[in-house]
Amino acid sequence: MPALAGIELSVRAGEVLAIVGENGAGKSTLLKILSGVIPPSEGSIAIADPDGVLCSVQLHSVRDATRAGIALVHQELNLAENLDIAGSIFLGREPARFGFLDLHAMRANARKWLARVGLNLDPTTPCGTLAIAQRQLVEVAKALSCEARILILDEPTSSLSAREADRLLEIMADLRNQGKAVIFVSHHLDEVLRIADRVMVLRDGRCTGFLERGTYDRDAIERLMVGRSIETNQPRPVRPDAAVRLRVAELVSAHHRKQPISFAVRAGEIVGLAGLVGAGRTEVLEAIAAITPHHGRVELDGAPLSGNTAARVRQGVAIVPEDRARNGIFAASHVSMNMSLAWIDRNSRARTVNTAAERGIVAQMMDRMQLRPAEPSRLVHTLSGGNQQKSVIGRWMAVGPALLLLDEPTRGVDVSARAEIHAEIRRLADSGSSILFASSELEEVLMLADRVIVMHDGSIAGELTAHEATEVAIMHLATGGKPA
Repeated sequence: MPALAGIELSVRAGEVLAIVGENGAGKSTLLKILSGVIPPSEGSIAIADPDGVLCSVQLHSVRDATRAGIALVHQELNLAENLDIAGSIFLGREPARFGFLDLHAMRANARKWLARVGLNLDPTTPCGTLAIAQRQLVEVAKALSCEARILILDEPTSSLSAREADRLLEIMADLRNQGKAVIFVSHHLDEVLRIADRVMVLRDGRCTGFLERGTYDRDAIERLMVGRSIETNQPRPVRPDAAVRLRVAELVSAHHRKQPISFAVRAGEIVGLAGLVGAGRTEVLEAIAAITPHHGRVELDGAPLSGNTAARVRQGVAIVPEDRARNGIFAASHVSMNMSLAWIDRNSRARTVNTAAERGIVAQMMDRMQLRPAEPSRLVHTLSGGNQQKSVIGRWMAVGPALLLLDEPTRGVDVSARAEIHAEIRRLADSGSSILFASSELEEVLMLADRVIVMHDGSIAGELTAHEATEVAIMHLATGGKPA
C-alpha cells in the first residue's frame, strides 16, 4: 500500500495551511515529497514564479527545493552536531569575502535569525550542546534564513514550551502577512484552530477533506482524522497513601548546577514535572537514571540507587528519553529488536534467545500499544514519529519497571495515540509502578498527573495536587511566582 494515494493540494501566498492526521496517515511523507527529500512515484508539482505564473518543477533533491523557494523544518531534528550554531544555519550557504569564509558576517547574520525566533544564544555554541527545544528553534531560524517563499514545518512546536510555541505561531502569522505560504503539520489541534486558514485532513494516505477557517471546530477535525470523536482523558482519583517508591534528597545534576532538590514519589503514583524550557526537568530525570553525573541521594524502595544507567535498569528504573531519534531507538534495526531490548535477557538461556517467546511478547506489545503497521520485521526508522514513540514506551510496558521515567512522552504523537499512551501509563501505575514524567504541554500534565512538581530555574518552585493544579497555577510557579 502506498504511503500516499491521489493527493491534491494547493496553498496560496499569504496563507497558513495545516495538515493533520493520525500517526502513519502520510503527513511527513507528503512534506518530504514537497521539500525534495523523497521523490513521488507519480504526479506533478507546480510553483508560481515571481510573476504569479504556475510552473512545473522537478524536486529531485533538497537543493532543488531550496532553489524553488521551499524550506523544510524536519520533525526529527537535522542539525550538524559537530558544527556551531552559525555554521549549521548556513551550512552550504556560507558567506565569503575575497574568496574566504566571512565568519564575522556569518555569525552576525546568525544572531539576527536567532533573535527572530526568540533565542539569545552565542552563534559559536556547538549544536551538540543545545537542549532539544533550542535545537528545534535553531532549525526554524535556519529555514527562515533561506528567505523561502514556501515554509514547511513538520511538528514545529513538539518540543517547545507554551511560551516558545506562542512565539513560533506569531512568526508564522508574520510570514503570512509578508505573503509567504506556510504549510505545517501539528498534532496540537489548539494551535491549528488558532493559526490555520485552511486544514487538510489525511487518513490512511488519502485526503478526507479540506476545512476553511470558520467552518470547523476541534470535533470536526477529529472526526475526519479518525472517524470518531477522541475521548478526553480524565485524571485518576487521588490514590490513598502508599509506600514511598522513589526518594530524591539534595539532588544536584552536574550539568545543571542549581539549588539541590528533594521530593518523593509513592508506589502507583503518577507525578508530572512541569516548567519552562531550561527549568531543569530533563536534568532531574537523567540524573535519576544516571545518564548524567549527579550529587545527592536517590533511593528506590528505601535502597540507594547506584551505578550507571544499565545498573539502574537492573534495579528497576526505566527511562524513555526526550529525543527518541538520538537516544531512544536503534534506527537501522527492526521493530522487534527495538522493543525487546529491555527484556531479551529474561528470554535467553545460555546466551541463546528464545525467539518464539520474543515474537509472542513483541506481538502482544504491538497490539497493546496499537502500533501500526504491526510488522515486527519492519525497520523502526520507517515508522512515523508517533509509532516510533509507541515502540519505545512499549519496550518498558512489557517489563513493568518499579519506576518509569518519561521525558515528553507524547512528543509528536497524534491525539488518538496520545490517549492510548496515557491509558497505558495509567494501567502501569494501577499495577503498582511509579511514574515520573516531564512534559512541556500543560494540558498533558493536567490530564495525567496525580501530583505536579513545578520547576523554575533548576529548583522546585512548588507542588500541586491534581485538584489544585490549573494552567494558571502551574505557570505562576513556573515563572518564579511564590506558592499560594
